[in-house]
Amino acid sequence: MDILILNKIAGHEDDINELKSALKKTKNTRLYKRYSVLLKHFDGFTNRKIAEMENLEEHTVSTYIKNYKSKGIDGLNIGHGGGAQKKINSLQEKLIVETITTKTPEDVGFESKMNWTIELVRQWVIKEFNINMSHRGIAYVLHRLNLSYTRPTYVLAKADKEKQEIFKSDFKALKKCLNGLVDTILFEDESMIRDYQAIQKSWFIRGQQRKIPTFGKNAGVKLMGILDYETGNVYCEEHERYDAKIFNDFLENVLKQYPKGKIVVVLDNAKIHHAKLIQPFLNRVKDRLELMFLPPYSPEMNLIEGLWGWLKASVINNVFYKSLPQVRTAIQKFISNINKVPTQTIDRLCVRL
Repeated sequence: MDILILNKIAGHEDDINELKSALKKTKNTRLYKRYSVLLKHFDGFTNRKIAEMENLEEHTVSTYIKNYKSKGIDGLNIGHGGGAQKKINSLQEKLIVETITTKTPEDVGFESKMNWTIELVRQWVIKEFNINMSHRGIAYVLHRLNLSYTRPTYVLAKADKEKQEIFKSDFKALKKCLNGLVDTILFEDESMIRDYQAIQKSWFIRGQQRKIPTFGKNAGVKLMGILDYETGNVYCEEHERYDAKIFNDFLENVLKQYPKGKIVVVLDNAKIHHAKLIQPFLNRVKDRLELMFLPPYSPEMNLIEGLWGWLKASVINNVFYKSLPQVRTAIQKFISNINKVPTQTIDRLCVRL
């Protein structure tokens, strides 16, 4: 079993307080990540572990730490190099962001092109603004506008935006009740973790592919879990199936995990969550536990969904397990390790709502 031993760096309380304050105030995602890197450094994590946690290269982590030590917090305002005076004004910058985030290239005249690349952005800038810029210059502009080349995710087209906004408003009000009328907010979900889940990008020798052997089977571990919105703690159970009786038992175990105070559980609209069988239990514990349902077709608003993706990317994807017990062990180690440093779970999963 991997044991995480932290050698906390002493004598940097002022640095830590300054970084925490800056992290809370910034709206720049790149600076947020850099502050987070330094806080983990002062917590005693190695550069390699920080790189793994923050999805960065190890040399990048080293650069952030080196710049901070030489120049202080201003050293984290790392630009993308010098260059000529800005060719694009602020109104044009806003239009670039709006176009990239709300339209496809085909929408603005590039036939049969559905995904933005730097070259397509460059061509659009020439066409729209009559400004000729280099590939590197456009890349700099995109970075400065806080845009990045990322993998998209699916959302359900049936989602009701109005209901989603109502939920966000209700959840905002719920948060204000924390440590008052409400003591704990939990996000609940179920997930099947298969013995081999998916292939994802990984570093390997150029021109070659990593080979992942499989048995061609489709077995998996069924998990039912909760994510504590305030503390970042994760609690999961494994079950052979999902039904109302098991969900009822799971909620009873949640009350055992939180023996005091009022709990609100945020969850989706699966049939077992509305089953008649669980209603007597909910009526009996209504002073202690309440269910708050997400809008239909809104999995991205269930924060624990991010946990399943994190788990799979960390210990399941690109890995071959010969047996389900090995999968179970990997899952248990992952949950145990993230619960040792719940702040990283909060930073990763609990800041979206």
